[in-house]
Amino acid sequence: MQYSIEFRPFVLQSLKQFPKRELVRIKKRIEDLSSDLPDPKMTKMKGRNSFHKIRSGDYRIVFEIHEDRLIVLVVKIGHRKDVYKNLP
Repeated sequence: MQYSIEFRPFVLQSLKQFPKRELVRIKKRIEDLSSDLPDPKMTKMKGRNSFHKIRSGDYRIVFEIHEDRLIVLVVKIGHRKDVYKNLP
């Protein structure tokens, strides 16, 4: 199954602040999500939320999976030390 990738508006603005080397790596990981979704049981975040996470070096990509519409919604991207603060 091919998933389409969507971003929250804030995520697109925050991509400008990342170093170019990390940005290339992050974009590659996001592209891989559309064709090869990792096991949702392994990426699910703890707690009562619908968020999943994957690593990209020192950065984390937080996303939601919408199975009914085949969409991966990227919620937040950030450094591992503060990406989990203030999740929507």
